[in-house]
Amino acid sequence: MKSMLKLGAVALLTLVAVVPAVSEDLAPIEIELPEAFFGGTPLDYWSANLEPESYKDREPFMAPAGTEVVSRNKPVTSSFENPQLGELSMLVDGDKDYAKSSLIELGEGTQWVQIDLEESKDIYAVLVWHFHEGKRVYFDLVVQISDDPEFKEGVTTIYNNDHDNSAGLGVGEDKEFMESNQGRLIDAKGTKGRYVRCYGKGNTANDLNHYVEVEVWGK
Repeated sequence: MKSMLKLGAVALLTLVAVVPAVSEDLAPIEIELPEAFFGGTPLDYWSANLEPESYKDREPFMAPAGTEVVSRNKPVTSSFENPQLGELSMLVDGDKDYAKSSLIELGEGTQWVQIDLEESKDIYAVLVWHFHEGKRVYFDLVVQISDDPEFKEGVTTIYNNDHDNSAGLGVGEDKEFMESNQGRLIDAKGTKGRYVRCYGKGNTANDLNHYVEVEVWGK
């Protein structure tokens, strides 16, 4: 009898061990896309690092229920303090239109923009709109998260398509992509941090750096 009870207890423990933990409820984040631009000239650019252009709607991005935009109207700083076009605050103002009045233009070379969420957040997605009035590819997109405003300690890179380390931040394995009104959605996988920094180094049209909007989704 004791042997049977012992075997039953072992079987119960084994069953408990293999039952997966209940995961957090997930829901699609509600992304508001800007109007698409139809026009411009075909882009004469090819790279082994360029992903094929997609004309399909993006699949819903699932995140823990309650995930929202946590970057709206938060402080923005940059390696290029005085934009040649627009103002840094426009990076997080919610205006994603393709018009030049919605565009921030930074100078040449490797430049970054940085959002201060004002407190550490669990970050699930970062959306980047560089430009979508025509077809372009922006180079060396590197997106990092940290609790250190200087990005010297505790830095997590969530995206890097700099395949030749020309920005000096390491070789990335992510793909270059054609800009569109859908922006670039980056899965941040719940990375915790207060600051989000986006690097870039020119584009297929010129050596300047542009942004329309960056949205950070978190809790």
